[in-house]
Amino acid sequence: MIPFDSFAMVDWSGGNDTGPRPRRDAIWLGLVRQGREEPPRYLRNRALAQEAIAELIETERCAGRRLMVGFDFPFGFPAGFAEGLTGRADPFAVWDWFEDRISDDPSANNRFDVAAMANGLFPGTGPFWFNGLRRDIAGLERRDTRAGHGQRERRAADAPGTFTCWQMGGAGAVGGQVLTGLPVLNRLRRRFAGDVAVWPFEDLARPVAFVEIWPGLINEVVKQAEAAGGVRDAHQVRLMARALARLPETDLAAMLAIDAPEEGWIMGLGHEEKFSRAAEGLKPPPLRDDCFALPGGVDWTPADQALALLRARLHRVVGQEPVDLASGLGRVLGAPVTARRANPPHPNTAVDGYGFAYASLGEGDQTLPLIAGRVAAGVPYAGDVPFGSAIRVLTGAALPSGVDTVILQEDVSVGRGEIAFRAGIKPGANTRRAGEDVGEGETILAPGRVLTPADLALCAAVGVARLEVCLRLRVAIISTGDELAEAGETPREGQIFDANRPMLSALVRDFGYEVVDLGKVADDRETLRRALDRGAAEADVILTSGGASAGDEDHVSALLNDAGAMAEWRIAIKPGRPLALGLWRETPVFGLPGNPVAALVCALIFARPAMASLSGAGWFEPQGFDVQANFEKRKKPGRREYLRARMREGRAEVFKSEGSGRISGLSWAEGLVELPEAGAEIKPGDSVRYIPFASFLRG
Repeated sequence: MIPFDSFAMVDWSGGNDTGPRPRRDAIWLGLVRQGREEPPRYLRNRALAQEAIAELIETERCAGRRLMVGFDFPFGFPAGFAEGLTGRADPFAVWDWFEDRISDDPSANNRFDVAAMANGLFPGTGPFWFNGLRRDIAGLERRDTRAGHGQRERRAADAPGTFTCWQMGGAGAVGGQVLTGLPVLNRLRRRFAGDVAVWPFEDLARPVAFVEIWPGLINEVVKQAEAAGGVRDAHQVRLMARALARLPETDLAAMLAIDAPEEGWIMGLGHEEKFSRAAEGLKPPPLRDDCFALPGGVDWTPADQALALLRARLHRVVGQEPVDLASGLGRVLGAPVTARRANPPHPNTAVDGYGFAYASLGEGDQTLPLIAGRVAAGVPYAGDVPFGSAIRVLTGAALPSGVDTVILQEDVSVGRGEIAFRAGIKPGANTRRAGEDVGEGETILAPGRVLTPADLALCAAVGVARLEVCLRLRVAIISTGDELAEAGETPREGQIFDANRPMLSALVRDFGYEVVDLGKVADDRETLRRALDRGAAEADVILTSGGASAGDEDHVSALLNDAGAMAEWRIAIKPGRPLALGLWRETPVFGLPGNPVAALVCALIFARPAMASLSGAGWFEPQGFDVQANFEKRKKPGRREYLRARMREGRAEVFKSEGSGRISGLSWAEGLVELPEAGAEIKPGDSVRYIPFASFLRG
């Protein structure tokens, strides 16, 4: 099967225009384009829906992307109906018949009359029923009193819980959806002739596929999403498009391997569990095989060029899941968050004081009668405050009717049943407007944000209890080399302790990701192959250290070369020239140098921003600062250099030795000084760029 790039889902409606405000029982469109989920679109009538679908087809076709569009109404009727209606057992003859007779505009359509017309071609009362109009229609019963029409009640694909296609009105009026939907599909099929295939009636080797899907297949997942608020129809199209996009190609092919040439079929019927699992979290497409390929003729790669290539070619590879606010800290937001209500939800007072109507004030100093009672936060005042009177109000209290201005209690003299204060207060003083912070329906957080405690407070304040977040990036870590021993073991002669794996594991956890520790691997190609296979199965990205160059025992590079997805980037930086990049079973591999100093620098400068993209947080750039140097250095031109450094008394000092084997310098340092590619002679007091290690942590 030729894979699809984009997946759309349409929740249809046979009714009239539903108005400008998004609502239920209307037309909704969900879309996942190249693994990226877009917010559901509300389409108020069928004319707009037809144009929106046509525009989507045109966009995807021009971009060279294959598109699957699902619709939630039957494409065919029970066997025998097509021949009884048109004389041919051809579902497209039925489509033509209804398109020729249905007239439809946003305010009205004649679906009930056309159903009666179709009934007249069959014996008895005919198969269609339920006249939803006030006027009687000859040939269309108001209730299901049919008899003798000779048609089967359901198709073979009509699962328990689905409604019969003969019902024209009332709850679950599938018949009304079919009669208004098929003409639209027929027009789109004709408009994009040769590019649209209708499943299961036609071969799907075309750029666009129309398929029939029933959202009830993922009903439990939809109910969970609906419990957090929002329109059910919008959740249905969003989650069903997500499920389609995330299904493995083998499962998708199995669901499409159906022979139903006249009745059609509900795609995914019998595969409800797979559909539901796929709907629970979005899985973006894998990286392209050439994502790490260098441009032709490039050998030595400047650091900026290497970073630009990574930024352009990497994207999110993790799925997503819903979590409660309590579990959201540090997670990457996977979908936009909109306010369920305004903050503040109603006008309120910002201070303890006295409230009144500003328009009731006269010239000069003021004296106002004070009415009984008070207004406190969470305890609204039941009545109206009379014009010209004041009432006691406490901070955070909703302003009662008749109050638009509050004076601070310290500025008031209180007498028996009255208050007095000086002239000069401004209208609306010491009050907060409803929604002055956040309006209802406003997008408050965008996808890719790493959630902070303040973000969670904002979500709670506007009534959002659950969030769609990206699954945590899983990072497999492998150390390679016969020379490595585990700390705590007794090393053999010539062995050293493995410092890289503990360092990289801790670094990855600091970034907010999950570690899959695959241990140390000897210089044996088959053992390393098995470790890489496990890493690809259990993780989203693999970090190796050692074996990334071109020597006899550099097995990481050799295996990636054998797999046909290896790029050895000789980057013009110090320390850490060789960086092996590749894909192992569609999982990105970063082959870091074996030297711990070089491994740390390459992990921070290259793997950190790359993993941020893979995690869904977007490209990451650490914050650097221009500071004065407290050291001397003569630097040759050609390579960017990173010196272990720390800040003392407002200046950057560097470690006493630049030797890349001096691991103690990593512990001594609190950041890096970055020196650009040009030659330089640095003296104390000169400006240099300092990047604290803390700048590389969570965004």
